[in-house]
Amino acid sequence: MQALITNIQRFSLNDGPGIRTTVFFQGCNMHCTWCHNPETISMKPVLMHYSNKCIGCGTCFRLSDPPNAVRLEGGRHVIDRKILKNAEDLAENCTASALVMSSKPYTVEEVMAEVRQDKLYYDLSDGGVTVSGGEASLHSAFIEELADACHAEGIRIACETNMALPYHRIEPMLKKMDLIMCDLKHVDSPTHKKYTGVDNQIIFNNIGRSSLLGIPMIVRTPLIPGATNDITNLKGVAEFVSKLRNIKYYELLNYNPLGSSKRMAMDAEDPFGDCRPYSNKDLEEIRKQLQDAGVELKIS
Repeated sequence: MQALITNIQRFSLNDGPGIRTTVFFQGCNMHCTWCHNPETISMKPVLMHYSNKCIGCGTCFRLSDPPNAVRLEGGRHVIDRKILKNAEDLAENCTASALVMSSKPYTVEEVMAEVRQDKLYYDLSDGGVTVSGGEASLHSAFIEELADACHAEGIRIACETNMALPYHRIEPMLKKMDLIMCDLKHVDSPTHKKYTGVDNQIIFNNIGRSSLLGIPMIVRTPLIPGATNDITNLKGVAEFVSKLRNIKYYELLNYNPLGSSKRMAMDAEDPFGDCRPYSNKDLEEIRKQLQDAGVELKIS
């Protein structure tokens, strides 16, 4: 069994408790306009162009199929991904790594070869493995097998999921997790659909059902300026979370601007390109306004 994986990030400190290895999967069923991993949204590998690494060797122009799919326009390197037929060949032959594919296939054992290298750190910090994306649950069969392999070696595993698939598809995977982390981005359904492409009712339902599994859960909301940061929204999410079982805490994630450079590499627009992370002062003000929410609050 194989799955497309965009990155295996060791020594991660932001994807669950302790020191973790985070496995990012290709493909997502939501299209969050602020996504900081935009290269993972497509179900297929995406050709990324990092112009700062280009040495001007011209190999991609010579190999492009058709020839006009990679060209210069006004001194700018242009890639027409809609007609380009041999993206993988271009990435493979780019010696400067200016052209790379967003993901490649891994087997469970290949992932475990990376994961088990840091088992000592997991044990010392109460860490482990986190599967993320993209949307991890789109690869549920692979992750179930990975979870079994982790547990066989005494390694804890957690998932980051948007909870936006039918529950019967995600429940078997969730039951194998030691920790479930899920997002609830907005309580208002039209607003949620506007920014993510998906109605939030299935997410409410799935989070509620998952809280009955007896597995620790963390519900999170990313703080996106002008989209999710309204205090009414945050209070609404917090109120919902406060009524659930097995909740460790409600977590607010500070705005992450790292998606901008990736969008540039994809020649994609960034509607939140002018946004910046919140200051400590701003975050403290949000904390004060949610202090009576009835659920433990963590701001990352």
